[in-house]
Amino acid sequence: MNRKKLTIPALLAAGVLVLSGCATDSGELKLTVPDVPMKTALGEFEGELNIVNWSGFVEPAWTDKFTADTGCVVKPKVAGTSDEMVTLMRTGDYDIVSASGDAALRLIVGGDVAPLNLELIPNFSDEIAAGMKGQIYDTVNGKPYGVPIGRGANLLQYNSDVTGEAPKSWDVVWEADSPYAGKITAYDAPIYIADAAVYLMYHKPELNIKNPYALDETQLAAAVELLQQQNKIVGEYWSDPVAQITSFVGGNTVVGTSWEVLKKFAAKENLKTTLPIEGSTGWYDAWLLSTTSPNSNCAYAWMNYTSQASVNGAIAMNFGMAPANIAFCSTSPEAQAHCDQFAAEDEEFFSRIWPWTTPIEECVDGRTNVKCTSFQDWTNAWVTVKG
Repeated sequence: MNRKKLTIPALLAAGVLVLSGCATDSGELKLTVPDVPMKTALGEFEGELNIVNWSGFVEPAWTDKFTADTGCVVKPKVAGTSDEMVTLMRTGDYDIVSASGDAALRLIVGGDVAPLNLELIPNFSDEIAAGMKGQIYDTVNGKPYGVPIGRGANLLQYNSDVTGEAPKSWDVVWEADSPYAGKITAYDAPIYIADAAVYLMYHKPELNIKNPYALDETQLAAAVELLQQQNKIVGEYWSDPVAQITSFVGGNTVVGTSWEVLKKFAAKENLKTTLPIEGSTGWYDAWLLSTTSPNSNCAYAWMNYTSQASVNGAIAMNFGMAPANIAFCSTSPEAQAHCDQFAAEDEEFFSRIWPWTTPIEECVDGRTNVKCTSFQDWTNAWVTVKG
């Protein structure tokens, strides 16, 4: 999963995670995680803040004021993948990270990040989109570990000059008889298995898939079979957003998985996106605090500062995503247009999106009578898909 300097959403990089845990009688998922203490009060600012971040998240346009207000000098380190973020955070050299769901869960279970005291982050308020609170990848065993930054959906992009109207189903990229065979693009990473699972949830309910990241061996096998079928009609797999845009613009690709922001960068009226009837996967990003941060006061100040509407909105517009703080949407016509484009205030839309979450052996759909497949299993399976 690469993030190029188009301020484009992070994709899940290959990684390994095996978690242990149990489910309570109420069905709430409980994971075995290190007992890391939570900060109880703020102290003096330490003077610096070292951040691991996606490109476009940390810019002088908003860091300069933060430094002027707090004295905390911001030192960003851009990471290109979730794996790189995890590796960097585990060095102990960084205070905070803008993690996607896969990296977040790995860091939480590894004891690399600390639970957060939300009372010390007053801008984490009712203005934060309800659908971005309490997600499994940043809220574990009832403890919050992440402060939401923004979110986005993995949509079906299509060339309307070829397809005419918007395809209503993902069948145009999955089924062997697709009229666009040979001109289909698919994302090149093990997490794309979840996209196959979303399609199967709708079209093969007998598989009883309840969460595309909680697949037992039988369900994973069904997803792999669908992916192998798709492999015969895929023209290109992509992990580089620039290459994906070029392929659409050049006519080599007609339909495939994409993001709303890629259509914007392509700047072609005939390239459009839609959310098909089956729903889709997506990505949610959040700030997480290192367990060993020597600058935790600056880190809390940063999480609070970037959660206010103006700053959070600036990050979202620069990056190309829905802001977490939806109060931003009403601040200007331009802000409202951005929020509308990325469905920031549309919880019904995001209710059809399954945010990336690292597959783990403890079934995140609540099942206790079966072991689910881990991301290592998915990584191994992806090799069989690609051949």
